[in-house]
Amino acid sequence: MNYGNIKSYDIADGTGVRVSLFVSGCRHHCKGCFNAPTWDFNYGKPFTRETQDKILELLAPSYIEGFSLLGGEPFEPENQPVLAELLEEIRRTFPDKSIWCYSGYLFDKDMVPGGKVYTPFTDRMLSCIDVLVDGEFIQELKNLSLQFRGSSNQRILHLKDGKLIKEGL
Repeated sequence: MNYGNIKSYDIADGTGVRVSLFVSGCRHHCKGCFNAPTWDFNYGKPFTRETQDKILELLAPSYIEGFSLLGGEPFEPENQPVLAELLEEIRRTFPDKSIWCYSGYLFDKDMVPGGKVYTPFTDRMLSCIDVLVDGEFIQELKNLSLQFRGSSNQRILHLKDGKLIKEGL
């Protein structure tokens, strides 16, 4: 898996100060995407053990509230094996820090058994995620007043052990 960027101090992609990873590879190709270069699975740098260690080091300070995973598309099947391991390590190392993930795929349609991107790693990823923002960005539904999403069709889903517990902020 490749990644495009790691932000050490991100305040736009979840609550508080966060560390964010932007993975490469996305098949959605949403019109108006803010991060179109990451559509290419070969964009950026290879994700290595050293990359994972750097993320864990960046997460260590007490003022870092959590980790955000964006793209590209984290739930592309090619990205899931590496990301399942990364999310599990973050959860083990920092059990009190929140994990947010942004995906153009739908939680209740694409990430379920038989869904478009369901793999043996999907449930492992979902079990680590506290907040999932799902749904493709739709340019015609863009709304700058929305918190933590780009278009009004996108949902903010609170998860516990991979199950939906609440929708919205």
